[in-house]
Amino acid sequence: MPELPEVETTLRGIRPHLEGRRIERLVVRQPRLRLPIPADLPERLAGLSIGGLTRRAKYLLLEVGGGSLILHLGMSGSLRLVTAGLAPTRHDHVDLVLTDGRALRLHDPRRFGLLIWTPDPPALAATRHPLLRDLGPEPLESEFDGAHLFAQSRGRRVAVKSLIMDGTVVVGVGNIYASESLFLAGIHPARACNRIALPRYLRLADTIRTVLKASIVQGGTTLRNYVQEDGNPGYFARLLRVYGRTGQPCPTCGTALREQRIGQRSSFYCARCQH
Repeated sequence: MPELPEVETTLRGIRPHLEGRRIERLVVRQPRLRLPIPADLPERLAGLSIGGLTRRAKYLLLEVGGGSLILHLGMSGSLRLVTAGLAPTRHDHVDLVLTDGRALRLHDPRRFGLLIWTPDPPALAATRHPLLRDLGPEPLESEFDGAHLFAQSRGRRVAVKSLIMDGTVVVGVGNIYASESLFLAGIHPARACNRIALPRYLRLADTIRTVLKASIVQGGTTLRNYVQEDGNPGYFARLLRVYGRTGQPCPTCGTALREQRIGQRSSFYCARCQH
C-alpha cells in the first residue's frame, strides 16, 4: 500500500499542477469508497479554486473554498494527471476536472481510498478532524525524536517494530520502512519496546528519518501497485537491505537474513546484527 514516502512523492508531483487552478467539475463514477463520497461534493466544488496542498500522515489535504478536501489512496490507489475527457479504465473512480483541460484522476482497484470534505482549512483539519486529530508526530518534523519514542515505549511490552508502526506514536513508518530502519539501528524487530534504552531510541529515530528521506528522494518503493503521479515507478526498492530478502546474505555480515511474523506482518532482520 502507498506509505508516507509514496504519498509525499505524489504530493510533490501534483502540487505545482493544482495550486491556484480552478475546478470545473468533479466527476464521480464510483462513490462507494472506504467512506462514501458525499453526494453534494460535485456541486460544492464546481468553480472553486485550489489553494495549498499539504500532507498529514498518508492523507492529502487540498485547500478549496475555505475548507479542505481530504484524500487517501487506501491500499492500492494512485493519482494521475490526465487530459480531461480521457476514457477511464475500470478502476478510475473520480476525476477532479480543472479549467485548464486536465484532470486529477483517482485510480483505486480495491476501493479503500477516500475523498471527503471538511469545512476546516488544512491546518485546522489536521488537528480537529476525527481521521487526523489522534495521529502521532510526523517523522521528518522536529517534534519527533528518540526521546519521544523512549517516552512512548515506557509501560508497554509490544515489539519495538509494532511500536514504531503505531500511527498514534509516529505516522508513516510502514512495514517496509520499519524493517529497514530497525536493521540500520541494529535493533531486533521483536525486542520488547520497554527493554530498549534511550541511546538506542535516539539512533532509531535517526535511522527512521534517514530511510524515509532516502525513499522520498528515490520516489517511493515499488511493490505491487504503487507508481508515481506521472506513471513512473519509484526506485527505493533497489536500495532495500533486508525487506523481502529472506535467506539472502546480510549486507553487513553475510549471515542469512530471517523472516518472522510480528503483529500480523512479515518482518525481516539479521539475527547477528540486530539484538
